[in-house]
Amino acid sequence: MMPDLEKRILPVIMCGGAGTRLWPASRDSMPKQFISLVDGEPSTFRRTLERVADPAVFERPVVITASDARFIVAEQVQQAGIAADIVLEPERRDSAAAVAVAAHRAAEQGPDTVVLILAADHVIGDADAFVAACRAAASGAAAGHIMTLGIRPTGPATEYGYIQTGARLPGAAGEHGACHVERFLEKPDAERAAGLVAKGALWNSGYFLFRADTLIQELAAHAPEVSAAAKAALEGATKDLDFVRLDPAAFAAAPKISIDYALMERTSRAGVLPVAFPWSDVGSWNALWAVSPRDPDGNVVRGRAALAGTRNSLVHSDGEILTAVVGLEDVVVVTTPDAILVTSRARSAEVKDLVTQLRREGHAEADEHRRMYRPWGWYQRIDIGTRFQVKRIMVKPEGRLSLQKHYHRAEHWIVVKGTAQVTVNDDVSLVHENEAIYLPIGSMHRLVNPGKIPLELIEVQVGSYTGEDDIIRVEDVYGR
Repeated sequence: MMPDLEKRILPVIMCGGAGTRLWPASRDSMPKQFISLVDGEPSTFRRTLERVADPAVFERPVVITASDARFIVAEQVQQAGIAADIVLEPERRDSAAAVAVAAHRAAEQGPDTVVLILAADHVIGDADAFVAACRAAASGAAAGHIMTLGIRPTGPATEYGYIQTGARLPGAAGEHGACHVERFLEKPDAERAAGLVAKGALWNSGYFLFRADTLIQELAAHAPEVSAAAKAALEGATKDLDFVRLDPAAFAAAPKISIDYALMERTSRAGVLPVAFPWSDVGSWNALWAVSPRDPDGNVVRGRAALAGTRNSLVHSDGEILTAVVGLEDVVVVTTPDAILVTSRARSAEVKDLVTQLRREGHAEADEHRRMYRPWGWYQRIDIGTRFQVKRIMVKPEGRLSLQKHYHRAEHWIVVKGTAQVTVNDDVSLVHENEAIYLPIGSMHRLVNPGKIPLELIEVQVGSYTGEDDIIRVEDVYGR
């Protein structure tokens, strides 16, 4: 039976990761938490929002994310129909700074506010069991413990950290099986993982529940620089449209360190609640294979793919490309319009190292998708060559690009769907399907979709330079 809550839990969703182990589907320009990884399923971020949507248990959620992802977050929050506050990190400083910001922000509501820190990219197979676990762990947090949820292992996994449990906690949390944390352990090799599982160790899920004042006190004792920087960043925060933008200089002063290293491995107030609901952090293609529906041959297939004599594999084909795999076992094959990945399932976590190499070698595909999302819609490169580039552009209803000009290129816009309202210098005109308009080099121009359906057009750029940094914005409703 779940304990009664005197106060609702404040959920804080950490949403700033890049998910490079799931490259090339996940990249900085659209990380894994925002994409649909399983056919017919919304993004893991959407699912995370839905798990903390019960107003009887949870306060209005807070999302902490990178500034570049703010419009993606806002759109998916709107799609979920769940009101949320969105806090923007000026740069990545790992999890400790973000958790500290969450604690100081929660303390403004009340020092005894119980905060739930949760990741945006996890898959949980039983939402009701998750909520019940949060309620049980909240009683330990209310009593002054920094609680975490420890997943009962389904096998000796090497991709997770582990928690060794100590004595039972006193009070309501102990009645639900919560224990003191005896020790946090790093990701082990296979032999050590088997030994830890045999001794009853738990997987470290990365979920934390705590009173705001408890975490602030413990940070002051163990990571004062993190706490001070987070507090200053929050005090210097500004409002930007519907977002809260943390002060960049103050936030940059925070040490780049995880909450595990900064606090959880040092505090004597750590508690853990063992839980058994299905869980995965989807940290690799192999992990995605493990949590996805499989056909009789053990294959996970998505998109246009044809398999013959292939078993226990994941084939992910994005777009119009037909991906054919013959006679392989235990492999991952991922095709996108601009990149192809082939790896064994067992070594799929090493994709992260590959992405680091691609960045070092200057490959734009390491971080950028061919389709790039913007607050007004998206654009996708069709072709590029010397002195020209061709793009497909979609503008959402009522979406509007910035008022801008280019020094090195002219543009031709051909409308293929919907109606465009186009400003060129002082002239404003409507351009309909199968009509075109020319934008000379240096002209001040803007594109607006005044209609009720998406506007689609083909853009042909011609000039000595067609890079995205040849955009001089004069006015932008999105504050970029």
